[in-house]
Amino acid sequence: MRLPAMQGLIRRRILVNFRVDAQLMQRYLPEPFRPKLVGEDAMAGICLIRLEQIRPRFLPAALGLSSENAAHRVAVKWRASNGEQREGVYIPRRDSSSRLNYLLGGRLFPGEHHRATFSVRDDEQSIDLSMQSADGKVAVELRGKPDVRMPKSSRFKSTAEASAFFENGALGYSETAKGQHLDGLYLVAKNWRVEPLDVQRVHSSFFDDKSLFPRGTVEFDCALLMRNIEHEWQRAPNLKRGISAERRRTSATADPSKAPAYSLESQL
Repeated sequence: MRLPAMQGLIRRRILVNFRVDAQLMQRYLPEPFRPKLVGEDAMAGICLIRLEQIRPRFLPAALGLSSENAAHRVAVKWRASNGEQREGVYIPRRDSSSRLNYLLGGRLFPGEHHRATFSVRDDEQSIDLSMQSADGKVAVELRGKPDVRMPKSSRFKSTAEASAFFENGALGYSETAKGQHLDGLYLVAKNWRVEPLDVQRVHSSFFDDKSLFPRGTVEFDCALLMRNIEHEWQRAPNLKRGISAERRRTSATADPSKAPAYSLESQL
């Protein structure tokens, strides 16, 4: 059994974005993905999202569910089997406060989730958020407040440019435990709008890991905030998962059974 399209309200969505060396990013991406660049940099990050009123279309909002969620993601492009150029996001890991998301994700609806604990203080003038995964692999901290300007150091020249970049990445492909395919999920935002978030503190156990991202290969770029967005989650066709370029390289020079699985999902 598979649930139909789900609808609800994005009460709060924060896109925390990092510039990453494009060649390094490519090593970690499975086929058929390539980094979608901003200038010469790949763009990766974390989507921190509070969902409310989530339910199938035929149910009233009062019966919907709420949850705090995090998705590590990379902006990507690829060529479909019909030759069409596509773009979206590759999601090596999803975490959720919801036990139902953990139990049913990848079964009744696309997107397998890990369990996590979230602590959030949000008074709409400032946001203080932390997340710790139950398996101890992922920790995120963020503190910021809404702003009207993008950071001067951002690769995006304007809020409008950043908004268009991420709106075009509404199609997401998530890793699955079996690793044979990627779950496809399409976000349909009925009133898309973003504003810059002035970040006073940001910490990611993943992007701050120097064994994965040596000094100079990753840098915080910007954060964007969305509030009160009516939306739907629609199923997209699964995508066959290839191996990463780094896995191919190590497998060619060593016993494949002992070669490290250089991919984002193996590190998260």
